[in-house]
Amino acid sequence: MSEGPAGERMYFRQWLSGRDFAQDDPLASQMVNFAYAIGDRVANEALLVDPAYRVGELLDLLDADGMRCAGVLATHYHFDHVGGTAGGWSVEGVAALLERVQVPIHVQRAEAPWVVRAAGVGAGDLSLHDGGDVVEVGTVHVELVHTPGHTPGSQCFLVDDKLVSGDTLFLQGCGRTDLPGGDPAALYESLTTRLAKVPDDTVVYPGHLYSPEPCAQMGETRRTNVVFRPQTAEQWLDAFGR
Repeated sequence: MSEGPAGERMYFRQWLSGRDFAQDDPLASQMVNFAYAIGDRVANEALLVDPAYRVGELLDLLDADGMRCAGVLATHYHFDHVGGTAGGWSVEGVAALLERVQVPIHVQRAEAPWVVRAAGVGAGDLSLHDGGDVVEVGTVHVELVHTPGHTPGSQCFLVDDKLVSGDTLFLQGCGRTDLPGGDPAALYESLTTRLAKVPDDTVVYPGHLYSPEPCAQMGETRRTNVVFRPQTAEQWLDAFGR
């Protein structure tokens, strides 16, 4: 394939747990997590976003497209995104992936201790980042947007005209703030300030299928999502933070 424009060269996939992978896992079907792949078709390399449940199947999906895993982008530490245990459930994640391929796990610096505890990986397995850092895969540049609130080091990934938003922002609603590390005031600031730079025509790809559609433009999400209706921090906290 010729190199061409970045939009043609960029490789992007959205896979739904329980449907596209982990089809025999009832928790995966219940949780409806999205995993993503972002890469460079010419370099044949991709970054996996939030590989969990059946990491071998995700690697096989990459391989079927002629791509290899060059790293992991972790939106946050929760077990359904990077693996671990919770509520009596055990989910395969980045620790199992590292047994197959030795690649960096890209996390926000504030999230590192949480990922180590939750996912069963070592601190040396993590590549630590600050907001605004860029991770490259081939010629594709992925900006890491630090969006604390759901967890201390939650991050979104801005690439070309796409925003992979994890559990920071769904098409309908946003991530919970009542779990360990949650901070409702920080999430309000992330939604209204840190994500304010995202253009309206950027397509939002969330961490779960909590809406009829799997993605939507940011402008439409701002218009229809109830989390953007409050006009002040106080109004937002009254509605969503207590």
